[in-house]
Amino acid sequence: MIEIDTLPQNEIKEGFKARFVHTENLTLGYWDVEEGAILPMHAHFHEQITQVLEGKFELTIGEETKVYEKGQLAVIPPNVMHGGKALTKCKIFDIFCPVREDYWKNHFKQKH
Repeated sequence: MIEIDTLPQNEIKEGFKARFVHTENLTLGYWDVEEGAILPMHAHFHEQITQVLEGKFELTIGEETKVYEKGQLAVIPPNVMHGGKALTKCKIFDIFCPVREDYWKNHFKQKH
């Protein structure tokens, strides 16, 4: 059993603090995001599913921008530009496939 609140939390980007669970094939990310925090447009080879658990997050995927709230999720295909802004304080849950090794390495270095 993994208790999410007991995992180490690290600030990955300004205003974006995360806890990660890594399996052999995917990464789960539990984010606490400050109101007004900006996620710059970027792309990666991972498929990503993002679910807003609390708050409002404006997310742009490709050319489409929508505001996501509790109970809504977005599927972000590999290599598609995306970014966003926290309109309020948010809790966000991400699933990445395959494993986000860049997050694992960051998490591992800060953990040890």
